[in-house]
Amino acid sequence: MPAQADSANLSVGQFAERYRPEMIPLGKKFSYFTAAVPLNEEELREYLEDPIAALPPVIAQQLPRVSILLVPYLERAQDRDRPVEEGEVICFERPAESGLSWSSCLQSKDETVLAFAVQDQEVADYHYRFYHSLAELTADSWTEEARREYSALIRVELQSEVHGEVDEPSWHLKQELLRRQKNLRKETKLFRDYVRQSFIDTLTLYLHGICCDIDVDPGPRQLPSRYLRKRLALLKQLFGAPEGYAVFPEDLVTGPEPAPKA
Repeated sequence: MPAQADSANLSVGQFAERYRPEMIPLGKKFSYFTAAVPLNEEELREYLEDPIAALPPVIAQQLPRVSILLVPYLERAQDRDRPVEEGEVICFERPAESGLSWSSCLQSKDETVLAFAVQDQEVADYHYRFYHSLAELTADSWTEEARREYSALIRVELQSEVHGEVDEPSWHLKQELLRRQKNLRKETKLFRDYVRQSFIDTLTLYLHGICCDIDVDPGPRQLPSRYLRKRLALLKQLFGAPEGYAVFPEDLVTGPEPAPKA
């Protein structure tokens, strides 16, 4: 049952605490509560079931317990003079553009609460933010082997002076690294921050691509396709797609070849 408007102006943390008994389980790791509108079967698949089913098993296993809140709108906590650590504020009316937020993440030792504003947002944008949040959680717990292999791939790109990145956050950190650090072989905080953000942005694309048919927007800041494919191939090796899902077009199963005619 959707929450009533008297829940407006609660922080994400307060809202999650109030409605935790009404969370609906969705598999072993996920549960959800909607404060927007009731979800019909098609919307439940589109917003929750399909995106979760497309998660690589390795990632699903590594994730903490995740509670998902689908709410009408979110407003930045600082715009309401609320403690930032409580998360964004739940709104049932669209806030001012300057304070509008689309997602929020609160982490504790017992669970992670992910809140998403769904009013006035395309489903494709929601999917991107959903997977970006899970990519950030994965980057908090990725293995040393995964970090080492991805870092090595990034070092090859830097040494080859490969231009571009997958998304804006990693692009800006890459530019900062190139401006401030001459020796790119050196393991510094700048390098580690860039690698982590690059991993998050690339993993977001990888996860989104497993679930949905998406296009990579070309542009002057976009990583060249052959290097992007190398990154995705590594992520496929580290976090293989679940059975029945494809990473590359050639992974699609088209069925057995027809028997030759006599």
